[in-house]
Amino acid sequence: MNNTNPGIVLGTMGFGTQVDSDTSFAILDSFVAGGGDWLDTANCYSFWADPSGVGGASERVIGAWLRARPGARDSVRIATKVRQNPLVPHSWPQSAEGLSARAVHAGMRESLERLGVDHVDMLWAHAEDRTVPLADTVGAFGELVAEGTALRVGAANHTAWRVERARSLAREQGAEPWTALQLRHSLVQPRPLTPLAEGGHRHLTPDDLDLAASEGLDVWAYSSLLWGSYTRPDKPFQDIYDHPGTSRVLAVLDEVAEEVSATKNQVVLAWLLHQGIAPIVGVSRVQHVEEALAARDVRLSGEQMARFEAAR
Repeated sequence: MNNTNPGIVLGTMGFGTQVDSDTSFAILDSFVAGGGDWLDTANCYSFWADPSGVGGASERVIGAWLRARPGARDSVRIATKVRQNPLVPHSWPQSAEGLSARAVHAGMRESLERLGVDHVDMLWAHAEDRTVPLADTVGAFGELVAEGTALRVGAANHTAWRVERARSLAREQGAEPWTALQLRHSLVQPRPLTPLAEGGHRHLTPDDLDLAASEGLDVWAYSSLLWGSYTRPDKPFQDIYDHPGTSRVLAVLDEVAEEVSATKNQVVLAWLLHQGIAPIVGVSRVQHVEEALAARDVRLSGEQMARFEAAR
């Protein structure tokens, strides 16, 4: 993987819906004060929790924060996504925005307006759209880079072969290729081939890591802390994680957390960082930001990493 790994990324999915603006501002302030710089959002966040039935709330909150903090744009890098925002309120996935060239350009234009910026540092294709020729999507993303409205582009929730095909098409077109992957990944693993309840989620696979290592792609991991399940009794792991491997991993997690004097969440984040994977951490309180950023100082030994691998 390349040398642009962003470390801890602040997930802002709940801003403006589950997390009110004042709390969102405090979280953003704390993240920047703690040395964090990458913010991850999407044009569809969070349509399922917004009375309007469409996305955009998260981007609007970030835009308001940037306006309220002169100079803040120089302190953060912004990643957003196109694909999935309902074009008809409360109609998903039936009216979900796709990845046609027209949709990509329109989605980017609207995101820039909500954010109040002239470019984003990363634009993700949020999910595959196999109704559109991949060459058209690749060309549109390349055009956004060429015009400077997206500095980099990446693929979220895409299969490895589609990413590599897209990169080949980009080379043929002379366009900027996708150089980053974003997938769901955490220390515990679901039972193999088990469908996920969350629409659009796709797990990181060995093939994804192989592609990233071979091609020098960044890897970002969302749902890295599984909504608090590692530490909160009121947030038990989903049934798909109910298998012997999870019990083994959690036993090692307890041991390692004690050995390195860190919280279990910090050890999970350190485990990802140790592998060069950037965890996206969505938080609802300032203290969660502080805890997550402190994971950068947690050092796991080769022996501890090997114990995790054996347990998984």
